[in-house]
Amino acid sequence: MEIKTIGFWGAYPEKGEATSCYLVKKNNFHLVIDLGSGALSRLQHYIDIKDINAVVLSHFHNDHIADVGAFQYACLVQQQLKQLPGKIPIYASTDNPRPFEKLNHQATEARAFDERKKQQIGPFYLSFLETKHPKPCYAMRIECGDDVVVYTADTSYFKELVEFSKDADLLIAETSFYRGMDGSKAGHMTSDDVAKLAQKANVNEVWLTHLPHFGEHDQLLNEVSEGYDGPIQLAKEGLTWRS
Repeated sequence: MEIKTIGFWGAYPEKGEATSCYLVKKNNFHLVIDLGSGALSRLQHYIDIKDINAVVLSHFHNDHIADVGAFQYACLVQQQLKQLPGKIPIYASTDNPRPFEKLNHQATEARAFDERKKQQIGPFYLSFLETKHPKPCYAMRIECGDDVVVYTADTSYFKELVEFSKDADLLIAETSFYRGMDGSKAGHMTSDDVAKLAQKANVNEVWLTHLPHFGEHDQLLNEVSEGYDGPIQLAKEGLTWRS
């Protein structure tokens, strides 16, 4: 199993980069998690659009779905060029029916995931946990054989996330705010929240993502390291974890 960071900014992308997007690979199956602003352009540095097998969306905020429409057009062009034989499934929650229905297109198919049970997508088994965020949002636990990766998506800290993340090989944790700030009203975590989550869940490694556009990101690393004793990295394009 391999997971690669494509986009890592919160809210909007800095020039030449992207907001939330991750590419998960096992053998010849390619799963994309979130398609934020700028993601489709950056994604093509690592994979041809015609080789994407499925997409899963955590929620319908623009910094996680902004490039879905462009992806649908891209898939349509690939169909017309006879490079894509069928529709690409896009998995999401039905909590917001109108944006969910927009995932249906000539070249893509909306598929609902059920947060109450595991969802098999190719070789991966995904579990979902609704997070603490203004719009319905779901963290994901991605399992493949003995490998476990947890993506928090957007959320403030809550105790159920600890059990959901338990013993993960990799925790990809949104880290929108620095120590001493209050991210809970906006539905986001601070560096101290991430440290507490990672330590309590006994995860093997942490990536800090959904990064803020202010302050020094190395400060986030330092603050998390004071409460979590495992390896920590700042997410950046191309950062890759392999089992």
